[in-house]
Amino acid sequence: MPDFLLELFSEEIPARMQAQAAQDLKKLVTDALAERNLFGESAGSFVTPRRLALQIAGLPPRQSDTKEVRKGPRTDAPAAAINGFLKSAGLASVAEAQIESDPKKGDFYVATIARPGKATQEVLADILPPILTNFPWPKSMRWGAESVKPDAFRWVRPLHAILATFGPETEEPEIVHFSVAGIAAGNVTYGHRFLAPGAIRVRRFDDYVSALEKAKVVLDPARRRDIILYDARTLAHAQGLELVEDAGLLEEVAGLVEWPVVLIGTFDKDFLALPPEVIRATIRANQKCFVLRDAATGALANKFALVANIAAADGGAAITAGNGRVVRARLADAKFFYETDLQTKLEDRLPKLENIVFHAKLGSQGARVRRIMSLAQELAPVVGANSEKAARAARLAKADLVAEMVGEFPELQGLMGQYYARAHGEPAEIAAAIGDHYRPQGPSDLIPTAPVSIAVALADKLDTLVGFFAIDEKPTGSKDPYALRRAALGIIRIILENDLRLRIAAATQAARAGYANLKSVPDDLIQSVLGFFADRLKVYLRDKGARHDLIDAVFAAPGPGGTNDDLLLIVRRVEALGAFLESDDGRNLLAGYRRAANILRAEEKKAGAAEAKSYAEPFASGKLALPEEKALAESLGIAVADAERAIAAEDFAGAMRALSQLRAPVDAFFDKVTVNADDPALRLNRLRLLSALRDAVHQVADFSKIAG
Repeated sequence: MPDFLLELFSEEIPARMQAQAAQDLKKLVTDALAERNLFGESAGSFVTPRRLALQIAGLPPRQSDTKEVRKGPRTDAPAAAINGFLKSAGLASVAEAQIESDPKKGDFYVATIARPGKATQEVLADILPPILTNFPWPKSMRWGAESVKPDAFRWVRPLHAILATFGPETEEPEIVHFSVAGIAAGNVTYGHRFLAPGAIRVRRFDDYVSALEKAKVVLDPARRRDIILYDARTLAHAQGLELVEDAGLLEEVAGLVEWPVVLIGTFDKDFLALPPEVIRATIRANQKCFVLRDAATGALANKFALVANIAAADGGAAITAGNGRVVRARLADAKFFYETDLQTKLEDRLPKLENIVFHAKLGSQGARVRRIMSLAQELAPVVGANSEKAARAARLAKADLVAEMVGEFPELQGLMGQYYARAHGEPAEIAAAIGDHYRPQGPSDLIPTAPVSIAVALADKLDTLVGFFAIDEKPTGSKDPYALRRAALGIIRIILENDLRLRIAAATQAARAGYANLKSVPDDLIQSVLGFFADRLKVYLRDKGARHDLIDAVFAAPGPGGTNDDLLLIVRRVEALGAFLESDDGRNLLAGYRRAANILRAEEKKAGAAEAKSYAEPFASGKLALPEEKALAESLGIAVADAERAIAAEDFAGAMRALSQLRAPVDAFFDKVTVNADDPALRLNRLRLLSALRDAVHQVADFSKIAG
């Protein structure tokens, strides 16, 4: 089967756009082919700083022939209708149509329209120009003489060449002939801009990859990443150092080079007096370089790994020297910022926060600090923290927002506040809380574990959540401009991974008090926030491997005290329910519950509203006739009492064990007792007994939500 190869060779493709462009090209072309009933065996897209490529293997040489049977008007229809049908079907006369008979509708014309399939090469030539003309670059440009036209072709940067070939592996592939922007597709590409810029004639994909490699171009971004990582680790190890790995930087740097060459640069040791995070941020942001650390001590070294796009004749000496000079200059700037910041205490920076808007409807950063202080002080006893220390840490937590260093590197906010707090003599707990209060900032980030840090981190995130819910700025669909989902997941992780007993409703109400000045707050604010937490907790638990139906079953049942906002208890209940349903008792009780629930559901559907409502009333013990229903009633009373005591003691495994007492009497009941007895009074009492069974199970979990 033939293969298709496409390459768009341009001046530059910015690193931040490369991965999405490769995905878009693959999807747009394969979708367009699929719409025309052309499917390949595999497809892969590749991208470098200068080229965007696509390979589709195993495409058929042409489309399949198709036939369409089109029904026309009756044979006695007006001539205009018949002629219109013939024209639309491409028939010269009615003699080319068939006549079919319908017993009810009479005779009518039918046309069989045969459409021969096009050659795949022709299809590709048809679909590629509109795909490339409308390619979804986030930013694009026009160039040359044609750029003055409003409909001029646009590309991310000037497009220089198009390679497009199609053919079987065993034969010479042919060029797919089309053109865009005055550039005709051919079978030629070009090598590395500096090392091998000459033209390369391409036949098929394997030749293309190997020819580019010889011309100092590594096509696959994943392979470029592997080369950079391996070489950086190896060179660092040779000097007794370790690479401080950075997945985001690795992705970016791999998008800046076609022929990655890793080199080791040096800066003055005096700069190691700076906080290591400052050194890393400076070198990363300004030079796109990796920092190194001592393999024995873990301390940052005065060396860095850089990635060049050229194998220099001098072994990279000039490149490393030039990067070293820039790094030293940037570190000198950072040192100036740091030393300048140290001259002003965090406390003295607070007035400036009054002039920084947090959100137009939520006030200044200064107002926000006061809310977080109050909330942290209230949460402190719940999480085992000192209230005064929590309030102090919250007061200073945002002060570094107006520091020089954070102005230069916003990603260091909080962390720089921690360094400055230590330097100015704040207690260790308070300094740590300032540094930790933004955490966790993602699923792999560490959570705060010290009580004061926990109080401030929770207060910061709760204030954000409640504030934006109060002004009706909730996440919608995939849009979450204020990162509220991340804030909720952060709160969930802090609570669960620290085994904290925090009632979300009470904490939300406390945060709500900080917004008393808002003119209008939704009446259902607390419920909206609780629902949002419930959704986020489901996501968290599903990511941990919990069954979604068990989560729903627990959420549908009331928690201790009638509320379901203790996240730690919810997780424990899900775990207990999962373990119970893995046992024979659990599986059998679930089967018995379902039988009871199905009978009740069917009878409630048939009955009128008043009668159906009566099923929920208590059953009459004196009207129980058979030994099996009496045994179930007796076991039910014992199990309910035991389960209630276990739930009150937060012993959810014990509550499940209490329910397991019902397995045998439930089995016996359904084996010996006819629920829908002829006697209406007996039937009603038995339905009420089943309703009591359903209610007993629901106090632990809503078994109707359990799948399977």
